[in-house]
This record gives sequence, C-alpha cells and structure tokens, in this order.
Amino acid sequence: MAKNKPVFECESCGNQQSKWLGKCPECGAWDSFIELKAEQVATLKELAKKISTPSEAVCIEDVELENFTRISTEDAELDLVLGGGIVEGSLILIGGSPGVGKSTLLLKIASNLAQKGKKVLYVSGEESKTQIKLRADRLEANSPNLFLLTELCFENIIEELHKQNYNFLIIDSIQTLYTSKIASAAGSITQVRELTFELMRISKMKNISTFIIGHITKDGAIAGPRVLEHMVDVVLYFEGDATKEIRLLRGFKNRFGNTSEVGIFEMGSRGLISAKDLASRFFSRTKASAGSALSVVMEGSRALVLEIQALVCESSYPKRSATGYEKNRLDMLLALLERKLEIPLGHYDVFINVSGGVKISETAADLAVVAAIISSFKNRPLSKDSVFIGELSLNGEIREVFSLDVRLKEAKMQNFKNAIIPNKSLENLGLKCFVAKEISQVLEWM
Repeated sequence: MAKNKPVFECESCGNQQSKWLGKCPECGAWDSFIELKAEQVATLKELAKKISTPSEAVCIEDVELENFTRISTEDAELDLVLGGGIVEGSLILIGGSPGVGKSTLLLKIASNLAQKGKKVLYVSGEESKTQIKLRADRLEANSPNLFLLTELCFENIIEELHKQNYNFLIIDSIQTLYTSKIASAAGSITQVRELTFELMRISKMKNISTFIIGHITKDGAIAGPRVLEHMVDVVLYFEGDATKEIRLLRGFKNRFGNTSEVGIFEMGSRGLISAKDLASRFFSRTKASAGSALSVVMEGSRALVLEIQALVCESSYPKRSATGYEKNRLDMLLALLERKLEIPLGHYDVFINVSGGVKISETAADLAVVAAIISSFKNRPLSKDSVFIGELSLNGEIREVFSLDVRLKEAKMQNFKNAIIPNKSLENLGLKCFVAKEISQVLEWM
C-alpha cells in the first residue's frame, strides 16, 4: 500500500510544500510550516472540489445583467466606501489593528439596519453578551431586531441561522470560530479557509449580507490565507492610531463598486461616527512657523488640505525619517535639492510628518514637502494662505497632477489666497495662482 505523502502548510499565508522549510517562499515567514494531519489533507481536497466546480462557457452577448439591490447603512462614510450601500448576499471582510473601532462600527451599523426593520444576528466569539450590551447602551444601539449570539462552534451558528430569517450576519471575529469537521485549532489556516467558504455559500444561498471581522498581522495584513481575501466580495481596512480621533476606512477590493473611495470616521463618546467637519482636522491656520507647508491631496473623490511639517537640524550622524510619507520618495527629494538647488543636506537630520495621521499615497504633495524642508533649513516661515500642489521629477521639473480644479476649489473653500501649481487652472476660482515649471522657480517665489 502506497504511503501518503506529507503536506506542510505555512501558518502565515497557507502556502503548501511537500517538505518542511525554515522560511516560507511565499510570504517570507520563518519557522511557520506545520505538517497537516490526514484528516486536514482530506478536508482541503474536498474544499478544492467545491471551489473548482466546472461550468460551461457562455457567450458574453447572452449574459443577462443582474440588478443588485443595495441597502443603506445610514452611515454616509461607510456607504461611500461600499459604493452606495450593502449589496444583498454579499460577503464583506473588515480588517484593522486592535482597538481601532471595528466592533464598535459594526454594532452601530447593526443597530441602524435593525431599526429599519431588518433582522440582524451579531455573533461574537471574543466578548460576552453583557459586554456587548454595555457597548450597545453607550452607543444607543438597542433594537428589538438585533440579536446577539456568543458562540465559537460554527455548526451552532448555522443552526441559529435556520431558526429565523435573518437579513444580516456579523461575525466577530473569523479567527475565533471553529468547525468540528476539521481537527485543528481555531484560527488555523485550514479552519479559516473552510469557514469562509461556508459563509460564502450560506450568504449566496439564503441571500444574507455578511460582515466578517478579521485580525491583522504585525505587518498590517489580514491574518490567514490569501484565499480569504479572494473569496469575499469586499475587503475593507481600518487605518489610524487607536490614540487619535480620526480613523480612515479604505476599500482594497469591491466587486460591486470602485476601490478609490475612503471613509473618514471620528471616534467619540458614542462610538465611530462619520466625520462631518474635516476642514480644521488636518491643518492649522495659527501663526506661521518655519518648516510648515500646506498641500491638497485626493482621497478618493474627496480633496483634503494637509499640513506637511519638516524639521531640519545639523547632525554628525544624519537621519531621515518620514511619518505619513514614503521614505524612499523623501530620499529622492533630498537628493534633488542637493543636486538642483545646491542645498547641503548631507550633514543634516531631516524629519517629515503629515499632520492628522493621514498617509499620503500620491505624489501631488512633493512640492509641499520640498517647501517645508527649505523653510525649515533657512528658518523662514511660509504664508498660511498658500498651498503647494505638484509632483517633482528627477530632473527638477514640476509635473501636472490630476483633479487640479477639484483641489483648487477645496483650497478656495478653506479661504486660501495663493496656490503654487504646475499649470494654470481651467476655471477662474479667485485664487492667485503662481505657475512654476521647475523647482528653482519655487525657491525664487519663497
């Protein structure tokens, strides 16, 4: 009788090998491979058969479009990220660091949906019913259509779903549940994969919209195999420090909408609420100080005015550090300043910080970063009535940015008077625009 070949699986990403390896070739984790038992291998083969069910090819002209029914969460920011609301029967995964507000937000959303007459089942494997009740009282999230279930066994959850016709299901969290079909601990790769597939099947079969809360690793990725993110319909990530009020919710995958939108929330006494007045949260209009410059960045379809802070000081062992801005891009801009403007920064510490805890993921703030660095180096304050918008190339040219008119409209709305930009605006917005094509022109203006 042939001996079964051993199967080793990475606990971090789910990569499988025929022999034990010290380092995972997929995710780079060390000492993460464990040998799967025969029962686990059999379960994986059954799951693979379920996922890879063959289907017939259909001509694209014969495919009929489905009309997705969306339900508003009564939260403007979450609806924005979801593309207009929750699609019936969708599977939504939300990740974020501990304490960022995942459970708080979903409990409030569960209450909003329950108050609209929808039956919501909130399943928690981490907290007791008393703990959830205390939070619900604080959030004013009590409703007769909101049901709590503290359960770890997945089969018991399925049994509860068959008792009543629930419209929404919230799982807090997927890493705490287990199914008796698999002989492994809760939170393991095999458990998470099987549970996610079953939740997807039940959501589509019973037309239940399901939210899944997922823990994240120290690298910021959702714990578990990558197939977890592939199987769900929507993947959302919470960003922000638990010690700060402002939190960002970004969409990284959405089968029913785009992923460019960002939801902005504020943590208060009544939990996470949509941040309404964002104008004064990310910049200050107090007395001008050296090392501070303002820019306008795009977060989805929303324009935000951000303050870029720079500190340049002489040092024997120079350091470069950036918070909220890409470190590699900062190194490039410093090299550009030394080459084009002959500013000797080789013996200076340079620190960059983006106020408000926002992480800039675009290049339109390059001009503001350079202006803040020069301002701190020369100890000359910049006007608080000016914004810097533009991308810098390696040869010192200032390039155009997308949605310039939208950015300038936001600057005008916040009562700014001057704008340093790479090209003229198509609209007369009442701002004094200084057009700069090269970085040397900005230095002359300053």
